[in-house]
Amino acid sequence: MVRTENSAFGAIDICKKTARRSMALGLLLAGVALSAMPAMAQEAAPPAEGLADIVVTATRSSESLSKVAASVSAVSAADLGVGGVKDVASLATAIPNLSVGDQFGVNRIFIRGIGLTSIDLGADGGVAFLQDGAQIARPAAQLSGFYDLERVEVLRGPQGTLYGRGATAGAINLITKRPTDHLDGYARASYGNYNALALEGAVGGPISGDKLMVRIAGKYDRRDGYGINEFTGKDIDNRDAYAFRGSILAKPSDDLEVLVSGEYFHEDDSNYAFHYFGPTVKPENFLGSLIGGKSLFTVATAEGRTANIRNIYSDQEPLNKRHGYSFTGTIDWTPGDWDVKSITSYHNFTRFNRDDLDASNANMFGQNNYDERSKTFSQEFVGTYKSDKFDALIGANYFHEDLFGSVRVPLTNLGILFGLPAGTFDAANYLQFGTVTINAYGVYAQGSYALTDKLKLTAGGRFSHEKRQGVGTFDFLGAVNTNKGKSWDAFTPTVTLNYQANDATLVYASVTRGFKSGVINVGSRNDVINPEYVWSYELGLKTATADRKLQANLAAFYMNYSDLQVGFVDASSVVTTVNAASARNYGLEAELRAKPLPGLTLELFGTYLNAKYRKFTSGDYRQGFAQVNLAGKKLSNAPEFSMRAGADYDIPLGSAGKLNARAEVNWQDRVYFTEFNNADATQGAYALVNAGLKFTSADDQWTVDVWGRNLTNQLVLTNNIITAPLFSSVRVGSVAPPRTYGVTFGVNF
Repeated sequence: MVRTENSAFGAIDICKKTARRSMALGLLLAGVALSAMPAMAQEAAPPAEGLADIVVTATRSSESLSKVAASVSAVSAADLGVGGVKDVASLATAIPNLSVGDQFGVNRIFIRGIGLTSIDLGADGGVAFLQDGAQIARPAAQLSGFYDLERVEVLRGPQGTLYGRGATAGAINLITKRPTDHLDGYARASYGNYNALALEGAVGGPISGDKLMVRIAGKYDRRDGYGINEFTGKDIDNRDAYAFRGSILAKPSDDLEVLVSGEYFHEDDSNYAFHYFGPTVKPENFLGSLIGGKSLFTVATAEGRTANIRNIYSDQEPLNKRHGYSFTGTIDWTPGDWDVKSITSYHNFTRFNRDDLDASNANMFGQNNYDERSKTFSQEFVGTYKSDKFDALIGANYFHEDLFGSVRVPLTNLGILFGLPAGTFDAANYLQFGTVTINAYGVYAQGSYALTDKLKLTAGGRFSHEKRQGVGTFDFLGAVNTNKGKSWDAFTPTVTLNYQANDATLVYASVTRGFKSGVINVGSRNDVINPEYVWSYELGLKTATADRKLQANLAAFYMNYSDLQVGFVDASSVVTTVNAASARNYGLEAELRAKPLPGLTLELFGTYLNAKYRKFTSGDYRQGFAQVNLAGKKLSNAPEFSMRAGADYDIPLGSAGKLNARAEVNWQDRVYFTEFNNADATQGAYALVNAGLKFTSADDQWTVDVWGRNLTNQLVLTNNIITAPLFSSVRVGSVAPPRTYGVTFGVNF
C-alpha cells in the first residue's frame, strides 16, 4: 500500500529509476514509429479493421482528431461507464498529463502541472470545464454530470483564444448524447463491493419524424462508505446521489437545429471527508490532548495497530449536501458555407459541507462549515466558415455569476489556548461571509489560410474584459469589511503553422497566450488577486500507417507563467492567495496506439513534465513561517513522469456474440501538494491496475461486464492540506477510492 507519510524516499527513487528506463523505452518506441510512419503513410483510406478516428469539436468546429493541430484527447462512449472512465476523477487514467483530486468536494483538475491550487471561496481553476459547450464555473459543480455521454474531449495547453478567461492549463468538454430520429436507449444496473449500486439509463426517439425528437436520461448512485468514523461507527466517504436530464431537438428546416436540455442533480451523504494524515510541527494530537481528546493515530497506537487513514476519529460527522439544476439551449444555423451557433446556459448550484479541522474527537474549534451558492448565466455566439483555401472562426461571449459563500468555524473551547476559561469565545466564530459578482465579456476571431496544398497558417486572438465586485465581512475575534472590486483586460493571441505531409501525417508548431482572471475571494481580507498569464510554445506530430494499424502522437511544450495564483494558510491561520512571481513548465507527451491483430488494441502513453517555480518567496510553516526562496521547487500536482499501458481484446464467440477482455496499468511519479516540497505533503509514486471482462450478445442488445479498479488496493492521497497554525498545522486531505469490483448488466434498444 502506498503510504505517503511513511514511505521512504530511497524506495521511491528505485521506482523512479525503473520508470525512467520504461519511459525512455516508450519514447524510443515512439521515436521509431514516428520516424517510420511518414514513409509508410499514403493517401489511401484505412481498411475497416484499422484504428478508428474520432470527430471532435474541441476547437469549436467539427474535425477529425488526427487532423487537429493541438494536443487533444477524446474518450468515446464505449470507454465511459462504471467499469471504465466513470467520473471526472478517473479521466486521469485515460488522458496524458492530467491529474484529478478533490478537496472538500471541490474538483481539482491539473493539466501539465497547472490547475486549482487555492482552497478559498471564489477560487477558479486553470482548466475550463464545459458541458455541451457551456461553461460550468464552480469547481464543486463539476462533479455531477457524468452520465449518458457521447464522449469527453480534453484540450491540453492554454486555450486563451477559444475558451478565454479560465483556460491557462486546458479545457474539458462533456458531450451529452443527442435525441435521435429513431427509438434509441439503454439501461444499465451495476452492483459491487461496498454495496455499491448504480442505475443508469436513457431513452429517446422521434415525436414528429426527424423534425422533433426527445431524450431523457438519469442516474442513481449509492454505496456504503470507503471508511468509517471510528469514534461514532458511522460510514464516511459514502455516496447517495441521483441526476436526470431531458433534451428536445427540433429541426424546423434543413439548415436549422434547436437543442434545449435541462438537468438536475442531488446528493446527500457523508462524502468528501477530511482525512487525518498526521502532525507536522507539533506532537501528535497536541490540541486534542489539552481537553482530553484523541486522534485516529493515538487510538490506533493505544490498541497496538496501525492507523487506517481511510477512517477518521472525530466528534463531527462529515456532511455533504449539494444540488443544482441547469438549462442549455443551442441554436445551430448552417447557411451555405457558414455554421453559426448560439449557446445559452443557466446554472444554479448549492452545496453545504462540514468537516473537522482539528482531526480529533475533542469538541473544539475545528468544525468547518462551508456554504456555497452560485447562479450563472452565459451567452455565446460562434460562427465558422470553411472554404478550400480559407477557414474562419469568429465569436463573442458574455458570462455573469452571482456567488454567495460563507466559511464558519465556531470557536468552541478556544480560550484554552490563551490561558483563559475554555469557553471564553464559545459564542464567537471564524467567519467569512459575502458575495462576489462576476461579469465577463470576450470577442475572438481566428483564421486559417492554406499557403500551399500541405502548409496552413492559423492566427487568431481574443480580447477579454472581466469585472469582479465583492461585498462581505471577515470576522476572527474582530469584524472587518471586505468590500472590494476590480476589473481587468487581456489580449490572448495564437499562431499555428501546420504541415499535412499526407493524409495520415500532421506536423504543427504553435504559440499561444493564456489568461486566467483575477480573483476576489468571498468574505476574505485577502487583497485582490491579479490575473495569471502564460505563453505556451508547442511542437507536435500526429501520424499513422496507411492501414491505420499503428498510430502515434508526440508533443513537446514549453510554458512560461507570470503571476501564477497560489493559495495557502498563512501565519495568522487565514486562507490566503497570492500571485507567485513566475513559473515555467516544459515536457514531452508520447501516445501510441496499435491494432496488430483483428480485435486487439494496444495503447501506451508516457509523459515527462518539468514544472518549477522560477521566482517565488513564501512563509514556510515548518520554519515558523519564515520567508524562504522557492525558486526551483516543483509545482503542486506535477508528476515528473507518468505512464499508461493498456490492452483491449475482442474474442469472437460465434453466434453467441463476443467477449471483450481489457486491462490497464497507470503509473504516476511522486507529486507534492505544497510549494515547499516538504516530505509531509507528498504522494509517492504508485501504480493503479484496472481490468474487466465483458460479454456482448450477437445482436449487441445484451451485455454483462465484470470489472475491477485499483485491483492492488493502493492507498493514494489525492490532496494534502497543511491546516492553520491554530490547529497545530496538522495534515488533512483526501484519498482515492480503494479496490472496487462488481458486475454491470446492460440492455440496448
